[in-house]
Amino acid sequence: MKIRILAFGIVKEFVNSSSLEMEIPEAVTVGALKAELEALYPGMKRLKTYLVAVNDTYAGDDETVDTNAEVAIIPPVSGG
Repeated sequence: MKIRILAFGIVKEFVNSSSLEMEIPEAVTVGALKAELEALYPGMKRLKTYLVAVNDTYAGDDETVDTNAEVAIIPPVSGG
C-alpha cells in the first residue's frame, strides 16, 4: 500500500524533502509507521516527541493508516 508523507520543520531536514511516498504493509498503525520512519531516518529519533496527522486529523499510535493516506509529520514548534 502506498502513502504520501508530508514533512514539516526539522523533519524536512531528516528526510531531505518536504514530501515522500512510501510503500507500507496493509493495516499498519501510526506507531509502526513511526518506528519504520525512525529506522529509515535515524535523525528523527532525536525528536523527543512529534505529532502525526492522517488525512488532516491528528492520530494516536494505535490508529490505522488507510490505503492512499496522506500522513503529516509535525515536530514540536517553539516560538517567541
